[in-house]
Amino acid sequence: MRYLFILLLSFNFLWADFEYGVDNTNITVSSAGVAYNYDRLRLRTDYTSGDFFLTCIGDGINYYGHEYINSNEFKFIQQQKSDTPFKTQTSFHNYDNGSSYARLYRLYGGYENSKNRIVVGLQNITMGVGRIWNPTNLFNPKNIYRIEPYEVFGVAAISYTRYLSDTSHLSIVASQRADHSFKYAGQYKAFVKFADIGVDILSSNETTMLGYEIEGNIADTGIEFRSEGAYIKSSLNASLTQTQDKDFFQGIIGADYGFVNGITLVAEALYSSKSFSYMDILLNINSEISPNLVNSNLYTALYMSYSFNIFLDGSLVYIESFDDENSRFIAPTITYTLNDYNSFNLGAMIQDGTNQDKLNIYENRYFFEYRLAF
Repeated sequence: MRYLFILLLSFNFLWADFEYGVDNTNITVSSAGVAYNYDRLRLRTDYTSGDFFLTCIGDGINYYGHEYINSNEFKFIQQQKSDTPFKTQTSFHNYDNGSSYARLYRLYGGYENSKNRIVVGLQNITMGVGRIWNPTNLFNPKNIYRIEPYEVFGVAAISYTRYLSDTSHLSIVASQRADHSFKYAGQYKAFVKFADIGVDILSSNETTMLGYEIEGNIADTGIEFRSEGAYIKSSLNASLTQTQDKDFFQGIIGADYGFVNGITLVAEALYSSKSFSYMDILLNINSEISPNLVNSNLYTALYMSYSFNIFLDGSLVYIESFDDENSRFIAPTITYTLNDYNSFNLGAMIQDGTNQDKLNIYENRYFFEYRLAF
């Protein structure tokens, strides 16, 4: 954290005209009879000058709970690192009943005008149109089974977008991985008659991917439909000493609709031509396609949100895994927004069925989250 504060102060000294933000997220979780507290202090600074911009985001993270920091789940968390050629976080500092560390979440700068956008640094690469799953995103896809699904590691990359017209663009990405090899991706997307249609390609030492994405409205109904899919070929660990090439197709289809009474409904289905065993996933936990290694060939999801009033919102995620014996994942959440600075979430993440590992490795979780931002 000391180095993080020095970096932010340096930005303040070099450029007086900048914006900053501070937020603290505190989550108390109960899982399998074990309770623990997660706290994240996030500092952000943004600098702009004409068409140039610079963003730095740093976190100080603390876990508190004796049983939890000695659990297998926490050991798994400690092994997770960004796939970058440099370290983005410190080592975990253990103390009585807790553990903490600091990380550089994002650090990127770039240039943007009406025709071009170039970004260099530790950034988020977005691909795909799925709300629940993103099979085409092999950089940093969200994880719907986490309490904070959009908290993902950054990518050390150069990304460039050329806006060919008001309705089309071409993007290319070059990123460097932890083993210093490079991953390349490209996307062309344009509006064609009734929808935005895109083609995605990706290549690395381990993986090649050819994908598509479609997003549009169904006539004048107000229903937004979308689909994305990817043909993936990758070298995976078949054992501790052997690798094996696997190729498969994975795609989603979904639709959104907002009702006049304040209800928003999202439906989505994921199909995978291959399913993977629990051992396959463990052996390839650090693979760039690990989020695509699913246990079942078919999943369906339903997301619903409703605003009770300007202060109180509710949402529900329901995911069904189809196999010999189905399993399901249910995540209800209630959000109370006190003002622009304070919000509270109360939620649960529940698994049901005989094949619970078809969905994710976590036990049932119940949580209370308080967020302060200014």
